Amino acid sequence: MSDVTLMRIGILIAGLILIVAIVFFGRPRKSGQGKRVAREDAARGGERKPAAARQEPSLGEQIEHELGEGGQPLGEATTQAELELFDRTLEGGANAAASELGRRVSDEFDKIVTLYLAARAGQKLHGPDIVVAAEKAGLVYGHMGVYHRLVEGHPERGPVFSVANIMKPGSFDMAQIQALETPAIAFFLTLPAPVPALDAWETMLPTAQRMAELLDAVVLDEQRNALGRQRIAHLRDELRAYDRQREAPPLSKPTRW
Repeated sequence: MSDVTLMRIGILIAGLILIVAIVFFGRPRKSGQGKRVAREDAARGGERKPAAARQEPSLGEQIEHELGEGGQPLGEATTQAELELFDRTLEGGANAAASELGRRVSDEFDKIVTLYLAARAGQKLHGPDIVVAAEKAGLVYGHMGVYHRLVEGHPERGPVFSVANIMKPGSFDMAQIQALETPAIAFFLTLPAPVPALDAWETMLPTAQRMAELLDAVVLDEQRNALGRQRIAHLRDELRAYDRQREAPPLSKPTRW
């Protein structure tokens, strides 16, 4: 084979390779194909943003998952969550015990302070255990089918605070108490109470802590986070201010000149 023929074959092969390269590299890339963010950023001298740290679900989120439609989504207004809990308890009272023990003197209120007593992750609070713990903590079963702390010697004044099931309808049905399981129960202090707000809080907090010990549970605040010293101090300040406001004499009307 002559040198001219070999040269022609080489030129033909090179041309075919060039055509294949143009066809292949000229195709539009699919979205995201071949994108190397880290190297591009490094080439431009930029800094790569660190990946967000993985967050484990909080105990409150686990409770919400177990509650389903019966729970109050996290992040919404606390007042709304507290009012809905109170309404659910009232609704459950229609079919619960007809006892007047623990009935509020007035249906009017302007503030609700709530604590939750939650089972540990993967566990439940059981009806019989709740009954025993409530009795040991000095609570009485009564109006609306829930538990109440009453003023000693003056039960007619109504509840200092009450304890309800966080699951609808909120009551503890004693006919089904053996089968009752719940992820949490709620302590709610409805103000005004038959005693000063701060005194009521100083009664409710130790009761919740005592029942938490008996049930191997966790005390949570109104947003279902672990109740810490800072939050306790803040609540005490709020209730102390509430008491001062109620004790203050009404402002006199300005005199017209």
